[in-house]
Amino acid sequence: MKELAPYLEELTNAPTIEALWNLHTQQMASYGFDRIIYGFTRYRTGTSLGDPQDWVVLTNQSPAYMHPFIEEGLYFHAPMLKWALENNGACSWRWMEEMVRKDAFTASEMKVVDFNRKMGVTAGYTVSFRSVSIRSKGAIALTAKVGMSQDAVEQVWAKHGQDILVSNNVAHLKLLTLPYSGSRSLTKRQREVLQWVGDGKTVQDIALLIGLTPATVEKHLRLAREALDVETTAQAVLKAAFYNQMFILEA
Repeated sequence: MKELAPYLEELTNAPTIEALWNLHTQQMASYGFDRIIYGFTRYRTGTSLGDPQDWVVLTNQSPAYMHPFIEEGLYFHAPMLKWALENNGACSWRWMEEMVRKDAFTASEMKVVDFNRKMGVTAGYTVSFRSVSIRSKGAIALTAKVGMSQDAVEQVWAKHGQDILVSNNVAHLKLLTLPYSGSRSLTKRQREVLQWVGDGKTVQDIALLIGLTPATVEKHLRLAREALDVETTAQAVLKAAFYNQMFILEA
């Protein structure tokens, strides 16, 4: 594993999400956490985390795990996700073992526990990041390698827990600054017209500035709204800004 200071310097200078994620997964694997799921939403309500297509989700878990967990909705009843939504900081998965022993989980929650056991997701830690908005929440699940017990995880955490926690907090904060498209990607032209709207320009202004007809500008704005799955141009500007897709430096 890399020393904390050199690692954080490299992490904070990562130019893309892909570069950051590659660095972070390697560092976490060096502690024994070889499967990770990072999730972040800005569309949380009292009953929902928003459209999964609007989440930032990064993982090196297998598709065999992620498809049932996300697409089939197991995440909605995942005990550690529920913990993360209600708390900040780090939580040992020992908590789940204790809850199972107390028969404190619902049938739906036990279904997730049994699925995790089947997939070898049995030992680890969850880190829940402090939010600055009631609409946003981020967390990361650190799954220990197959065969590693929770006791062994606790030994690692006792020795390196503070470094692991700091590393994940910095990775989270850095991720919030990097462009992310997911399934909501914009073309260069769509991004350009949204940027001009964000600068307060009208459709007629934008047409003159970039040498297009107003009708063509309107077309690009409509396509941007469709790509971002929003109803208004103001919502499109906000969502594009949320995911750092506006005013970005081209490679």
